[in-house]
Parts: sequence; C-alpha cells; structure tokens
Amino acid sequence: MTPAHHDRSQPGALGLVLARSTRLLGVEPFFMEFITGMEECLVTRDMSVLLHVVPTYEEEIAAYRRWAEGGLVDAVAVVNLTESDRRPAVLRKLGLPAVLVGTRRDDPWLPTVRTDHGGPVRDAVARLAELGHRVIARVTGPRSLLHTQVRTAAQEEACREAGVKAVVVEGDYTAEAGTRLTTELLRRASRPTGILYDNDVMAIAGLAAAKDLGLEVPADLSLIAWDDSTLCRLASPPLSTMTVDVHRFGVEVAEAALEHIDGRPAAERWSPAAHFVHRGTTGPAPS
Repeated sequence: MTPAHHDRSQPGALGLVLARSTRLLGVEPFFMEFITGMEECLVTRDMSVLLHVVPTYEEEIAAYRRWAEGGLVDAVAVVNLTESDRRPAVLRKLGLPAVLVGTRRDDPWLPTVRTDHGGPVRDAVARLAELGHRVIARVTGPRSLLHTQVRTAAQEEACREAGVKAVVVEGDYTAEAGTRLTTELLRRASRPTGILYDNDVMAIAGLAAAKDLGLEVPADLSLIAWDDSTLCRLASPPLSTMTVDVHRFGVEVAEAALEHIDGRPAAERWSPAAHFVHRGTTGPAPS
C-alpha cells in the first residue's frame, strides 16, 4: 500500500510508539530524556515528536497503519526490538520511513542507531569482580528484548572469565519488579553480594528492599543501576550507575531520521556508550 504523503505546508513529525504501561512511562526518566534530545534536533526543521503509548506490539503496528494512511508522520523511530520482530517488515510494506533504535538483527533496508550493550555489562562485572564479589546477579528487562539477550550473554561470559557466579532474574523495568526480585535474591542461601539492574527504577526499588532486609549498602551489598538519572543521584546513598547520555542518544536518532526523510544515505550511527560512574552503592565484597 502507498501511504498518503505528509502535507509539507504543515510542520513535520517523527513518530514514536511505546508499547508499555503509561504508569511506567510516568516514573521512568529514560524516554523523557530521549524525547527531549529528539526534539532538540527536530526543532531546527520545524518538526516535533508525535508520541503514542499503547499496551501491546499489535496496537503499535495498528498505530503505524493509521499514521501511514493519514500521512501523519514523516518517519518513525522503532525501539525495543525483539526476536522475530514484525515491525520492520510492516513498516517497509507501508512505505513508512523508519529508524531502528538499539540492538537488531541486520536489516539492509532500514537505518539503525546501534547500541553496544555487551561492553558496558562486561565492564560492570569486571568492576564488581575486582572488588571481590563472587556472586553477581542482574535484574533484567523483559527477556524478549534483543538488548536484554545481549546483556545477559555478556554477563554470563564476563562472569565465567572472572571465575564468579552469574545469576539472572527477569524483571519488567517497574519498581514492583525491583522490590520483589531483589528481596528474592537476598533471601537465597547463596545470596549475591553485587547486583546490576537494567534500569534506574528497579535499582532504586532494590536499594530500598535491601535496607528493609537490614542490609547495609555498600558494606553488605553493592548495587549498580543502568540509565543514570536524577533518581539515582537523589537516592541515599547515591547509586553507582552505568551512565548513558540519553539526551545525545535522542539527537542521534532524530539526525538519522532526517537523513532518511531527505533520501540521503544513512551514516552508520552508534548511541553514546554507557560508562561506569562510581557513587555510594559499590564497595568491596563483605568478608
């Protein structure tokens, strides 16, 4: 099918559909920073981000169909890519320009802003292992996400190389998951002394759960969050993190989208790499 073309007399838009709970979007800072970066780039072209939040991937695909039929957006940014992801093929069929964001299986048709998810996980494991931690757990995002799979493979490989035990439990980025899974991990007979979280919201909930169990952080337990945010810096103690320049990530995605809209060959782009920032939640393993 051929979509109606966007009316060039009207300001343009880059579409972003998030298949997730609106409640989670309200507490997780990542996407607000990401969208701010996109907007900063798009404003130079009198464009903006059209954000739509839906509960499922099927409804996300339905939104793309409506946008293509109505000519409502010039392009879309596709996030949280999964195994056997149908969205790239649907977008090609709709003729809707798209930029894939993060980790993906190779797709020669669509430009991608790639992310190195493995390197930062290996770095986090190495830092905890150097501090003497022998059981290192990770509270992940959904395992269906490609970037979760890459992080898990990197954690298991890094722990094997360091001679330490890897423990992986699946979360969903919510505070509830952070509380429940941290509590379960810390009640195990062979409990981890270091925990890495796949986002900041779960890490902050995990810190509170550890305190509720009477553990001192970092004397008894070291924690590392992902996606540094104001939440991490305001925690007590402030959370050590794998910090990403999320604002710059958004700029990179918008620049890739503009290249695609203009019909220019898309430059290979990488999002800013996550790097370790030491704060108050990492220290030597308890003796």
